[in-house]
Amino acid sequence: MIPWWVLAIAVFGTNFTLWGLIGLMRLLDSSTRRWWQQRGATSVSGQRVVVGRDRQHGHDRTTRVGVEDVAVLMPAHNEERVIVDSIQAITALVPPENVHVVSDGSTDRTVELAEACGVHVISTARNVGKAGALQEAIRRFGLVDRFEVVMLLDADTHVEPGYFRAALPLFDDPAVVAVAGCVRTSWRDRALGPIGKLVAFHRQRIYTMTQYLMKFGQTWRRINATHIVPGFASMYRAEVLPRIEVNPPGLVIEDFNMTFEVYQKRLGKVGFTPSAVAATQDPGNFKDYVKQCKRWSLGLWQTVRLHPPRANLFSLMLALLLLEMLASSFMLVLLPFVALALIVPLLFDGLLAVPVVDDVHDFVAGFATLPALFFGVVVPDLVLTCIVAVLQRQPRFLLFACFFLALRVLDAGIALYAIPAAWLSKSSGRWRSPGRRTIDAPVTPRTTPTK
Repeated sequence: MIPWWVLAIAVFGTNFTLWGLIGLMRLLDSSTRRWWQQRGATSVSGQRVVVGRDRQHGHDRTTRVGVEDVAVLMPAHNEERVIVDSIQAITALVPPENVHVVSDGSTDRTVELAEACGVHVISTARNVGKAGALQEAIRRFGLVDRFEVVMLLDADTHVEPGYFRAALPLFDDPAVVAVAGCVRTSWRDRALGPIGKLVAFHRQRIYTMTQYLMKFGQTWRRINATHIVPGFASMYRAEVLPRIEVNPPGLVIEDFNMTFEVYQKRLGKVGFTPSAVAATQDPGNFKDYVKQCKRWSLGLWQTVRLHPPRANLFSLMLALLLLEMLASSFMLVLLPFVALALIVPLLFDGLLAVPVVDDVHDFVAGFATLPALFFGVVVPDLVLTCIVAVLQRQPRFLLFACFFLALRVLDAGIALYAIPAAWLSKSSGRWRSPGRRTIDAPVTPRTTPTK
């Protein structure tokens, strides 16, 4: 008989527990360092002494990399519904001349609308896929030679005002070569129906758990190993991009591969802070959601196939993550069948007299009971929802709490489906964006970029 607490561990996840504890150590470490820095940076008269020097103007400042040093590269494929809002949001934070759009074989008004925004725009000769478009744009725009940092920004993503103020100081550590953004799903102003809101809240629940309970710990400067720098709003030191194979053949997405390249080639570390937030559009219906999940899962396993494990912390982290993913996915996929085998005979008298039904029930009852499933699976999942609702300050999560477990079962099935597909199928990398919805909220007017 499997104890309920073993099932609870599987639901919460050992990786969440491990990296969550490391994240607490990071908080303690950073708080201690700030306290010592404040003491050391205070003169006898009590005035703060600001460290760091502006290389161009010669005056002191805290951050060596400013927004004027950042090139924004936005790949787009048929994004006419959202491209203007996204460009206006980013040009409120960086100069328009720093923004570069590459249209990957768009057949709508993407190019026309982007050019009207006053940013740099090029087009690929054909649809080559996101990774191919990025690779071509980096070369044609000459970004490596002209900028210190290159930001990869999805065309449906709005960078929030504090993003650069929080993220750019991470590059003051010379070991940091990439910075991952903190994703937030945009749902308030998209006129989503009940299904769209369910998908959005499910995604935000995943984002919250993976970012606060995993990525924050994984990107501690003392122990640094994370499996992905998400491509929705990420930044790389320009000097490392020529050493990263952005578009290897056979991959459906690029961000897993770029992250693996950083660690396996020992290019440096990845930085992350929850304060560097960008809002992105998640699928607004089940059809697009399933397609995107298949694409992401397939991309992960394709990248695992491409990069053999090595004797380093990154490979160890990845092995633990994949093993737990496999175990929890199998458990979640079997969960509905186990529950049915236990519940149905209780609802319909006489079914246990049927030989096959009786045998199945006895077999399942040998290792699981309804109380164990309730306290080991359902209750922990509800607890996770409550934690996310508190962290996000969104009681609305509780309205969808009873549906999240079913979506986790769906995610688990997709994850298992992608494993053989990663070895049996080939991907061209070409893409079709999910259905977009125009954001109704007004865009923040352009202000002088923060330096």
